[in-house]
Amino acid sequence: MSTSTSTSVSSSALYLENLFGLSGETAVIIGGAGELGGALAAGIGQAGAHVIIADMSEAACKLRIDKLNNIGISAEYLLVDITNRESIKSLLAGSLKKTGKVDMLINCAGINVGTPFLEVDSAAWDKIFAVNLRGMMESCQVFIESMLKNENGGSILNIGSVNSDKPLSLVFAYAASKAGVVNLTQNIAQEFATKKIRCNAICPGFFPAEQNRKILSEERIANIMNGTPMKRYGSPDELVGAALLLLSQRAGSYMTGAAVYVDGGFTCSWF
Repeated sequence: MSTSTSTSVSSSALYLENLFGLSGETAVIIGGAGELGGALAAGIGQAGAHVIIADMSEAACKLRIDKLNNIGISAEYLLVDITNRESIKSLLAGSLKKTGKVDMLINCAGINVGTPFLEVDSAAWDKIFAVNLRGMMESCQVFIESMLKNENGGSILNIGSVNSDKPLSLVFAYAASKAGVVNLTQNIAQEFATKKIRCNAICPGFFPAEQNRKILSEERIANIMNGTPMKRYGSPDELVGAALLLLSQRAGSYMTGAAVYVDGGFTCSWF
């Protein structure tokens, strides 16, 4: 490699690091032991952030931490029950004890149940909303109180869904909760826009994970592919680019209240 080419590569790498790098920052990822949360943790960690995985299962957390540590990412875990405000407050306290501050909160926790509308029961509806929306709201409340004390504020990333925009059959409570995620994100963004707190959402398309594989019948898969212009599922690591843009206080400095759809074109399809 010539000296000029080497200098150009070095200059490009420095530019990207300055724009998207997260060195010296701490990210708490609620639901980070799962597939999508784990992929985001890997991407955020490789961008230089120290990652705290927060989830309910200690075994799942340990497995995720091992995977992150094996690729050289600085990561540790804390347990949390997103439906319990005191547990969320303990998560914040534990995170601050470990790192002194939290710069980024990523809300990935989510559950789903597939049933026809007339079979939706109130207990299942309430449980889905408790995790997908109320828990997210309370985690934002708890962590924003801490972020307001940071010199550079903080960045929140909430995980919505294509269901935030389009209804799908069999997932009524999930879809309604994910529509609420975008509205909640926009309201938080509006209230804290002048206080150095940015709040954005990523709305993934179809990324098969444990919680939704059980409702993916052959007919449903065919319908999804018909409505997805790219004609394939997403891979979890395909969420990372959008996440880095929205989380970075430099690359995403003028972005708040955004809902970025990473869906293979599903929301622009006429199907």
